[in-house]
Amino acid sequence: MVGKIRSFIQESKQEFKRVNWPTFPETMRLTAIVVIFSLAVALFLGLLDSVFTFLLGRIL
Repeated sequence: MVGKIRSFIQESKQEFKRVNWPTFPETMRLTAIVVIFSLAVALFLGLLDSVFTFLLGRIL
């Protein structure tokens, strides 16, 4: 059992060395894209909610 755990940890370390980590500028750029996209979707859904709430209020 201990041998399997040790083997797993060694293989995990080897995998981490092969990972192509993004640079700091890439990370910042992609984070900004995700934040802007999330805000745009939130704004769009908020506007739809407002429109549907207004229409429902007019109908009822």
